[in-house]
Amino acid sequence: MGTSLRALRALALLAGFHLLTLAVLGALLGADVAAWLWAPTAVAVELTVLSALLGVPIVRATLLLGRPGHAGDVGLPVSESEQPGLWRTVRSLAERVGTRAPDAILLTGDANAGVSEDTRLLGLLPGPRRLYIGVPLLTGLTEPQFHAVLAHELAHYCNTDTRLAGLTHRGRDSVLRTSDAFQEQERKRLDRKRARREKAAAKAVAKGREAKEVNTGRAGFTYRIAAKPFLAYARFYLRATHSAARAQELAADRTAARVAGRDATASALREIAVLDAVHDFYMSRYATMGIPAGLLPPRGEVFGGLRSLLTAPERQENLAALRSEPPAGVPSRYDTHPAPADRIRLVEALPDDGRANAPAGPALALLRDAEQVLAELEAAVLTPETLALERADWPELTHRTAHTLTVEEARPLREALAAAGLPVSPASPSADLAAFLDAVDAGGLWRIADHLPKSPEAARARGRAAREFLRPALYSGLCDLTELALAETAAARWELSWAEPARLLLPGGREAAEAVAAAVRPAVGDVPDTAPLRELLRSSTA
Repeated sequence: MGTSLRALRALALLAGFHLLTLAVLGALLGADVAAWLWAPTAVAVELTVLSALLGVPIVRATLLLGRPGHAGDVGLPVSESEQPGLWRTVRSLAERVGTRAPDAILLTGDANAGVSEDTRLLGLLPGPRRLYIGVPLLTGLTEPQFHAVLAHELAHYCNTDTRLAGLTHRGRDSVLRTSDAFQEQERKRLDRKRARREKAAAKAVAKGREAKEVNTGRAGFTYRIAAKPFLAYARFYLRATHSAARAQELAADRTAARVAGRDATASALREIAVLDAVHDFYMSRYATMGIPAGLLPPRGEVFGGLRSLLTAPERQENLAALRSEPPAGVPSRYDTHPAPADRIRLVEALPDDGRANAPAGPALALLRDAEQVLAELEAAVLTPETLALERADWPELTHRTAHTLTVEEARPLREALAAAGLPVSPASPSADLAAFLDAVDAGGLWRIADHLPKSPEAARARGRAAREFLRPALYSGLCDLTELALAETAAARWELSWAEPARLLLPGGREAAEAVAAAVRPAVGDVPDTAPLRELLRSSTA
């Protein structure tokens, strides 16, 4: 099937989405008329109310069909006067691709790029375009690789084949937005109902009454019912246009190779597969690790710190392995993108264009005052609550975060100490540890352990079996309490590493983990021996 025929089919299917709306609303109206003509008044009233409850969400959701999706416009707009180098690059690429340049550029915190267009008349009439550029791409790609990514995204809107060539791409976006609208409205109603129930439960508790279980009941029910035919049609539309959409993705890859070079395009696909994984890992393990302690990285480092992870010498071998073996999994039946490994293979099979993938500078150099941009991006995309957190440099952030997490992990053991009648000092882990060791020497190890949280199976166990259930939690809690004591009395600190989890280091740089494990193990043995742990504490503070 030719491009024009595929596009016309997509247009007919998209029009069918509107016809489905009219058909469903017509069926509801017909049922209401029939009820008023032939059914008792009470039945007619009930059916009319039900039709209204079903009809309103249908109209509200389908009104979004074909509208631009601005829900994701959380980013930092950059004007041509602010970033002339970036705009100059984008305009040049658009001209080489054969399409018009975007009207706006927004920087985002995602490892992704995309173009959206505010089309009219089911995508037939063009409108303003927005280009979304994820700063992680600028951070992790070279300029030629970045050119390939932008050329691919702009190629979805080129006019090389026909004005209708982008209909499938636009139609899929519209259908997915409409389907999401139904589900979003359902979520909103569930959240409102849950919030009301939780507020009522809190009031009941405040008055000394038993709170009812929070149950959202039938909240969002009408949206769930109304959405069913449209979700089914959306799945049909996505399946019907799947081959055309995949063909457009591969055509966009070929356009990127023509514009930016075969090798740059192939290497960009490899690098994006790496960035997808590394960015998620960085955001969860580093950028947001301080939130439990009420901390954020230095200004500009929430997104900018990814550079340190990508350039860490200890990470290079792993990153090279990821580049050499891109994901080859089977995509979803609705995913328009073939597996990265297949896309790379097809691009590398193109004729050699003589533009070798020579070393090049980072794409971040396209930004004027990149450090300021990274800081402004944080202000644009982070929530006010997050922005209000205290800032700390990476070493301090790492130490305070690890300390906070270790305090929480040691909490069950300290609560067990209190439950066993021993003195507990929340502000002094070393005092709690001393009380624990004295109790162990007095034969109270398993009396303390008996107050640790237990699984149902552990609670039923007796004798040695019960001890074996409790020993891992006892060992882990004692390791945590010992580390806290070393941080308090021996100035031990948790050290940032871009290659492995934070490590607790004793003065002089000696790693504490192995020494702590060796000293704690005898203290929780069948015949407890606290001497190694006491010696570790003594020698560390000497």
